[in-house]
Amino acid sequence: MIKKIAFILISIFLFVQCAEEKDPYLISNKAVGNLTIGMKIKQVDSIFANDSIVRLNSRQDEFSTQGEVEIYEKGGKKLLLISPRGDNNPDALISNFRFFDNRYKTDKGLNLGSNFKFIKDNYEIANIETTISTVVIFLKDNDLFINIDKKELPENLRYNPNFVIEAVNIPDEAKIKYLMMSWDIDSLETDKKE
Repeated sequence: MIKKIAFILISIFLFVQCAEEKDPYLISNKAVGNLTIGMKIKQVDSIFANDSIVRLNSRQDEFSTQGEVEIYEKGGKKLLLISPRGDNNPDALISNFRFFDNRYKTDKGLNLGSNFKFIKDNYEIANIETTISTVVIFLKDNDLFINIDKKELPENLRYNPNFVIEAVNIPDEAKIKYLMMSWDIDSLETDKKE
């Protein structure tokens, strides 16, 4: 009798665990919500079936999604941009994301609404590079990268292209301009060819 009760309790526990839905807004190195590394761009149609998918640079004769796509909620709010490795191939692997909605966040809570202090307090910065208008922050052991507008920097650092920006030069309250992720899919494509 005790064995039957234990079996029933374990079965219920496993059923409940399996029934728990994955957070559709969680960002990790291997997944963005229900999208996982190694998925093809044509699979976006089924994962975002309840949202609006805007195919950028699409042709009328396409039957499945290929190339870059923007995802919008039914209410019109832009959620994210998804890019595959190859533009004209529906079997191309998803490789890049740009997040437009604050609900997309990491397990530590990093999202588009975070500031630089949050980044410093929760992540190790691997590298900082500058472009003409932004500072790009790469995180250690993470596929995410963050762009901060140079307008967020002290004025004496905004216009000198030769100045090397370091973490100490970025104000704590500096806001994220772009939150992006690039999956390393080279090893996945190499495995497929072998």
